[in-house]
Amino acid sequence: MKTILVTGGAGFIGSNYLNTFVPAYPDIEFINVDALTYAADLANIQVADSPNYHFEEVDITNVPALTEVFKKYTPTGVIHFAAESHVDKSITGPQKFIDTNVTGTLNLLELSRECKIERFHQVSTDEVYGSLDLTDPAFTEESNLAPNNPYSASKAAADLLVRSYHKTFGLDTVITRCSNNYGPNQDDTKFIPLCIDRLQEGQKVPLYGDGSNIRDWLHVSDHVAAIDLVFNKGKAGEIYNIGGGTELSNKALLQKLLTLTGRDESSVELVADRKGHDFRYAIDSTKIEKELDWKANVDFETGIEQLIE
Repeated sequence: MKTILVTGGAGFIGSNYLNTFVPAYPDIEFINVDALTYAADLANIQVADSPNYHFEEVDITNVPALTEVFKKYTPTGVIHFAAESHVDKSITGPQKFIDTNVTGTLNLLELSRECKIERFHQVSTDEVYGSLDLTDPAFTEESNLAPNNPYSASKAAADLLVRSYHKTFGLDTVITRCSNNYGPNQDDTKFIPLCIDRLQEGQKVPLYGDGSNIRDWLHVSDHVAAIDLVFNKGKAGEIYNIGGGTELSNKALLQKLLTLTGRDESSVELVADRKGHDFRYAIDSTKIEKELDWKANVDFETGIEQLIE
């Protein structure tokens, strides 16, 4: 029987993955390893009573505790979601991001190598590529790494460690880099859930600078479907970009949320722009579409309406 160790499974994307694939693969054991930080909540897990699901409250920076988990379950694969991911928090306190995103990933790689796991899947972000101008082509898997904040720098460092373990030690690895996710279970410090919560409560919402920064939005259900494909069918050592194909400025996105919640511009509060704020992200998903027959299925208008409801 295969056993997949899922890090950060009580968080946003990890919980959506588990809720989808624990019931889809009843013959696979899923081990959720999560430190239960502010962005995680066991209430996100809808499959907690499933016989093929197990939870271990362990921080990936705690090597002895993590080692015990590997010994107890002898996983055959690792899908690594766990990460500190809030850019603002990385600017005010970068050390935690290095500890979790870099050292934590190294700990997992080392244990995976020792235990001879069959595949290590690093879940990364388009932010490692840096920023685009308005007319630049979208990021491909060949784009240079040019992170502009401590969060994205820590993820880029982790990606390079994963690559090195494939090249140096022959560990079977894959890396996926996604655009901005939205959907159920997202931590309410993130832009979309923060705006929805405040607008529904009649409070003001913050908008950085003039709101012209552009992001590509991907529904989390499309993301986890892509992760499953890459984990099972992706080529060892490869990187796959996963984009939603919906580029919106923060101002345009907020206008949609205002309309859908029955609010107006008086609910918007302009705030000082973030330091080193990347202007635009855009993902070219051609590789995963052609090689693995994946495509984003959730229309943004439909997805955001369902999320608000």
